[in-house]
Amino acid sequence: MTAQPARRRRFDPERRERIIEAAIDVIAERGVAGTSHRTVADAADVPLGSLTYHFESLDELLRLAFTRLAERMHGRFDAALAAIPEDGDGREGVVRIICDESLGFDRDLLLMVELYVLAIRKPAFRELIQDWMNASRRSLARHFPEDAAPEIDALIEGMVLHSHLSTEPFDADRVRRAVHRITAR
Repeated sequence: MTAQPARRRRFDPERRERIIEAAIDVIAERGVAGTSHRTVADAADVPLGSLTYHFESLDELLRLAFTRLAERMHGRFDAALAAIPEDGDGREGVVRIICDESLGFDRDLLLMVELYVLAIRKPAFRELIQDWMNASRRSLARHFPEDAAPEIDALIEGMVLHSHLSTEPFDADRVRRAVHRITAR
């Protein structure tokens, strides 16, 4: 019997990152319920064993994928708020965030809703959502009183969700009136 040659491991330093990105794609396409080690491995074009090598569990992979989503979405949110001059009207920035489809939230909104459902089913994921909300509120506090930031954050999220889910999305004037009402002091 001849000895089998040792299998060489393929050098792939980006594999872990590619798996996380593939997990995001799979969640967007199939939802959390349709996401498994196998579906992610197929999407990342890696052996199934790579997932168990790089991630302790599917929940760990989901947490990392949703953390990346939160970081990306918050980055765009923060950049939109940072673009408002210090002496500018933060309320108009909020109106733009709610109404501006160029911010590219459509796919990410779907992913965000998947995270919300997951957090309802598995409360351990609520911490990730809370961290994300805290980051958003810190960004809002640049233009609004810190104690108003949670309400403004909830208004933004609610109006974005309603606008995307409704057959009659809010127009900019209606959004502006709502933002002005909630920020009147």
